[in-house]
Amino acid sequence: MRIVTAAALLVGFFVVGPAHATDDPDAGHMIVQENCARCHAIEATGDSPNTDAPPMRTFASKWPLENLEEALAEGIVVGHEGIEMPEFVFEPDQISDILAYLGSIGEN
Repeated sequence: MRIVTAAALLVGFFVVGPAHATDDPDAGHMIVQENCARCHAIEATGDSPNTDAPPMRTFASKWPLENLEEALAEGIVVGHEGIEMPEFVFEPDQISDILAYLGSIGEN
């Protein structure tokens, strides 16, 4: 009986996948709209409201997006020429969504 239960759990895990790995660029867009748009350009075009804040579409060309994963989890704290950026800490599902969005708008 235990083998059937364990097998069912494994099948359920691989069919549904981990709960946090959504990689949903639309959800990522909503997260950056809420948290980042007051300073950064968050679309594929346009200027950042804060001229010292780089457009988010340039992130993928500046840094490997997988390198941003740890920073997003631990808390990003960056200053932009005398303007302090608020600290942001995101959950794993939010991080995968943000990275999916940044990848979708990134400049190559």
